[in-house]
Amino acid sequence: MARPIVAIVGRPNVGKSTLFNALAGERIAIVKDTPGVTRDRIYADVEWLKYKFTIIDTGGIEPKAQDVILRQMREQAEIAVETADVIIFMTDVREGLTAADKEISDMLRRSGKPVVLVVNKVDNFDKFMADTYEFYNLGIGDPNPISASEKLGMGDMLENVTSYFNPESATDEEDDRPRIAVIGKPNVGKSSIINKLLGEDRLIVSDIAGTTRDAIDTTIKMNGKEYIFIDTAGLRRKNKIKEELERYSIIRTVSAVERCDIAVLVIDAVEGVTEQDAKIAGIAHERGKGIIIAVNKWDAIEKDDRTMNRFKDDIRDVLSFMPYAEFLFISAKTGQRLGKLYDLIDVVISYHQLRIQTGVLNEILAEATAEVEPPQDKGKRLRIYYITQVSVKPPTFVIFVNNKELAHFSYMRYLENRIREAFKFTGTPIRILVRERKDK
Repeated sequence: MARPIVAIVGRPNVGKSTLFNALAGERIAIVKDTPGVTRDRIYADVEWLKYKFTIIDTGGIEPKAQDVILRQMREQAEIAVETADVIIFMTDVREGLTAADKEISDMLRRSGKPVVLVVNKVDNFDKFMADTYEFYNLGIGDPNPISASEKLGMGDMLENVTSYFNPESATDEEDDRPRIAVIGKPNVGKSSIINKLLGEDRLIVSDIAGTTRDAIDTTIKMNGKEYIFIDTAGLRRKNKIKEELERYSIIRTVSAVERCDIAVLVIDAVEGVTEQDAKIAGIAHERGKGIIIAVNKWDAIEKDDRTMNRFKDDIRDVLSFMPYAEFLFISAKTGQRLGKLYDLIDVVISYHQLRIQTGVLNEILAEATAEVEPPQDKGKRLRIYYITQVSVKPPTFVIFVNNKELAHFSYMRYLENRIREAFKFTGTPIRILVRERKDK
């Protein structure tokens, strides 16, 4: 099930980043009392009671700003509003109701999205509660008084936010058709790939509008199987004006990746792999999605017998955090190798939902620890009791040990590699969690 997306919007300096950090549980957003500091829209996954959702922190909205940066921030906040399932509209009790608040509320009302009105900086309810009543004049519901810095009133606010979540969304996603998000920078050929897949030998089942104007779900039937492709808007490239704004548009990719099983990262063969490709790939990697790297425009490259290997080496170097990713060198223009995408998707899907018996896992663990002893520190050695798989999509394993501090990253990576040697897990990340269990 895709997580609901909640956007925090409002004027500059009303406390959006402070609320974001409080909900995220760490200081992710920059907090500074200067307009325009939050020029990134940063996202984080949040758990509250039984709910899991993604929050977006946005730059402040200046409705009539002419400054290039402020205008871009306003546009990107509007993208967040379009993408979100619920909007937290934050105001400031100390400054009172402003003309800008009224203009923003009008924009939010036109969006048709559920809005939770939040009045921030109510550090003392007895002192400031009466001042919150003027925000009823916005006409978008009851004000929720909070103090983001003191974490007051958060429970009531979150109860109102989660009341708008679709309780049936879990059943909406309960079909076994593979969902494939096609992600990447602009102009790398994402839409061209999907258009080419919609060829004469395929049956177009449906075109369904996605969660934003930038994502379309297209169902394609091939070899008797249905695949749902999610086409996304590309992330914007840096330039001098937008250098600090580059991360705004990643929420488009986030929302698509949330709904997919497999992410196809499209890289331009002519331009080569870039840091921006790594940022986009990181979104899918962090969320445990299967990964296929499609190097497009391969027909435009002059080749020798080592060209493909050099490209793979370059990509592995930049995307070193996902050595498991599968490669496909294609041309959306000519259709070269594009038909192999379905076979590769089927392979990655099978590994993404592969479940291994506990007995088999512990045989691999016993062999691995016999060949390379677990590490020790100050006379204490790591003891590994057993391993078991707890979930799929991605395959997730729990290892029980005597002391978590002795479970060094390098040794856990060694154990992951041994599991991969036995079962491949092609194109699939795997997660290893360490739990401590004391000796009886």
